[in-house]
Amino acid sequence: MENSKPVSKAALRRQREREQRYRTILDAAETLFARKGYQQTSMDEIADQAEVSVGTVYFYFKKKEDLLIALLKEIGFDIRKLLGTEFKKAEASMDGLKNAGLAYFKNFCLQYPEKISIFFRESVGQSQAVEKQRKRYLVQLTGDITDALIRIRNKRQISYASHLSEELMAVCIVGIYERVACHYLLWDDRSEDIMTVARDAVSFTLSGVEGLVDPPETAD
Repeated sequence: MENSKPVSKAALRRQREREQRYRTILDAAETLFARKGYQQTSMDEIADQAEVSVGTVYFYFKKKEDLLIALLKEIGFDIRKLLGTEFKKAEASMDGLKNAGLAYFKNFCLQYPEKISIFFRESVGQSQAVEKQRKRYLVQLTGDITDALIRIRNKRQISYASHLSEELMAVCIVGIYERVACHYLLWDDRSEDIMTVARDAVSFTLSGVEGLVDPPETAD
């Protein structure tokens, strides 16, 4: 097998510069989409915010829609990673499910309001490609939570009310957490209340999970 030619330092530097420009442009788009709105932001404004030429922006992103889709992919990945990490810390337990829910509000919603704005407001009602990306994330997140509930079931050696219980609970959890974030952070700026309602929302969803656990059979 022939040895591959080593990459030169100059090539590595150019690669780092390309990655940095990509990151700078994406960060600029995130800031402007959250501040002004997706529809109200132009590619020229993104270029100005990123301190690059508009041609450079179009080199990396052929149209504005591509920027929004890239942001959705990134935001969706970050949320799923955060929740998965918190769940695994508690070894697939109800405490893990609780900690994951609280981390979503504390470590994501409160720390990254721009990302929440983009995902739950600016991306809604856009093109089919954007909606497809939103749907993909929501389906993946629902699947993650479904798998977590199955792991809890297996670890506790319990059963749920039906073969659809885990999926139904996951759909409800995703919907409730999204709606709470929208209501208290986007529609009504009440970030000071978010952890209070977060604890209530998490307790509410955990009670729902316990409510679908079948009681163990007792001997006659």
